[in-house]
Amino acid sequence: MSKTGENGYDSVINPYPDSGESSLAVFYPTMSDRPVPLQLLLIDPDPIFRLGLRVALETIPHFQIVADVPTDTAALQVLAEISPPDQNPVNLIILELGNGITKESQQLGLQFCRQLKALYPQTPILLLSAISQPEILSLAKNVGVNGYCSKGTSISELTPIIQDIADGGLHWLEISKFNQQLYNLPFAKTRNNIRLSGLESINKYLTLVTSQLKIPGIPILDKAILAGQRRELLAARWLVNHILVTPAEKQPKTTSLSSKLPNSNIKYSITPTEPEPTQITIPSLLTPKAIQSTLFTDCINKLQFSLANITDIPLEIDILREDKKRELLYSIIQKLSNQLDEIRNQELTPQQLSDINNHIINDLWRSALTDFYSSLSTLNISAKDIQVVNFLLENAVGVETEIINKIPLIGDLFSYLLLQTDLYVDNKLYPAGSEIANSQASMILENLIIQIANSVLQPLLNSLADVETIKQMFYNRQLISTREIERFRNNLSWKYRLNSYWYEPQAIFESRYELFVFAPRGIAKISIYSPRNQELAQLSGIPLAVTLILEFRDAIAPQLQSLLSFLGSGIVFVLTQIIGKGLGLIARGIIQGIGSVSFMDKPFKNRSEKQDQNSKF
Repeated sequence: MSKTGENGYDSVINPYPDSGESSLAVFYPTMSDRPVPLQLLLIDPDPIFRLGLRVALETIPHFQIVADVPTDTAALQVLAEISPPDQNPVNLIILELGNGITKESQQLGLQFCRQLKALYPQTPILLLSAISQPEILSLAKNVGVNGYCSKGTSISELTPIIQDIADGGLHWLEISKFNQQLYNLPFAKTRNNIRLSGLESINKYLTLVTSQLKIPGIPILDKAILAGQRRELLAARWLVNHILVTPAEKQPKTTSLSSKLPNSNIKYSITPTEPEPTQITIPSLLTPKAIQSTLFTDCINKLQFSLANITDIPLEIDILREDKKRELLYSIIQKLSNQLDEIRNQELTPQQLSDINNHIINDLWRSALTDFYSSLSTLNISAKDIQVVNFLLENAVGVETEIINKIPLIGDLFSYLLLQTDLYVDNKLYPAGSEIANSQASMILENLIIQIANSVLQPLLNSLADVETIKQMFYNRQLISTREIERFRNNLSWKYRLNSYWYEPQAIFESRYELFVFAPRGIAKISIYSPRNQELAQLSGIPLAVTLILEFRDAIAPQLQSLLSFLGSGIVFVLTQIIGKGLGLIARGIIQGIGSVSFMDKPFKNRSEKQDQNSKF
């Protein structure tokens, strides 16, 4: 009935090989009395369950299994091969959300469902899953899944549900049935509320501790304490799940796909492995707006940390008091969030978004500068009144070239937040909405906010750094004297010179970016990998010479190291084997000579004494 295709999945050639009728009769009811078969695609990582489901469904006369595949990638390949993009390849897709066990796989499964609905909006999806959490099922319903059945559903119950969904119906009755069974138990509702409340609190602190563990520059002692807290939270979550879980949730789910095969009494009954009961936090990362909200909220929470600069690179915002620094950063976050919300409503294409990236950043900088210096409407400088905001905007020399235009990965960040595209960082592609993608996007976002804050301070430091009113309103107490201000400005000036001529070419040559992020101890620096071949090709002058020096050093270093090692070995050999042994022989000869002289003197002395004694007699 089927054969294995080249891609490793099973494809059905003819559901009625022994009928003796033309295969056209299967698809055109006017040429045959048989109904048009429903073409089904099965997606499940469990090969045993997939086989049992296929065998059971193939016994239904008007069901045709187009393929059964284990992965999302294989499913997309099948769909692309059997039908043009503008047509529905199958009548129904039956799938499991990931492996049905881990939170990460379920999130990816929801993403895959959304992708299927985007590619084939008219193709219905049936979730046949071991998942029973109402929140996950509600999310699946929201992304466009047309129905849900548990893997404990018998084939006799499953058949009409498949037919109904393929005809355009919906089937979500089991969610309400599950909730009703759950809450009919004694004190089940109260117990479940306590469990969910406790797990929500545990997960909140677990996320915070986990994020702090990932922050670079954290002391070893703090890291050990955080690791211990994480273990305690994981243990607490496990205990809450096992103690407060309801009996209905503890019951193992048995998949009974029972149907008599032709000329056989065999029944298929498959019991999937029951996953460890874990709290599945509702994935809030399902829409671009939700992703943005999560990242910005996390960024605002980090502003409660110390904002001291713990790197060896001076930043413009270092001159600010802690409260003013926090006020500026918070203002930038709020303005950027509002900007992105306005842009999202315009429903831009990726190309249109790419064209306005620089415009977004410049608008953000201008609005942040205007808001931050709004309290300084007018200043009297050299007997002349100036409008502070206008003056700074007009004298913002080098802000765009030195800071704004060099903020890395802005296009990738905006595309991730607005279009929910996957994030490519550190030579890996991270699915949109996944925990690691959010972590990477968070670092890019934090660096953007810090650099915009630096750009707000730069024109002030260039033109109005030593104005007493400004010093009193904004500056750190340790940086209010004229000498300290000039030293601070000189350090910044040297930073940009070294960055232009050495550090930036080196980073380009090493295909990496340096980002500033918020850490518990303050603002830290990290490096991430990203291809920069186009920038490398555009280097010229001193920056190009720097890359050539680095390349020459890399080329000559192994040979030079080998040569020095050889020369060192030779010197050691000469010193120990030749000069050392020669000195040893000389010393030994001297010692032997001294010993011989002492031995010869003693007999001579004895003979002289004897002669003197004989002469007396």
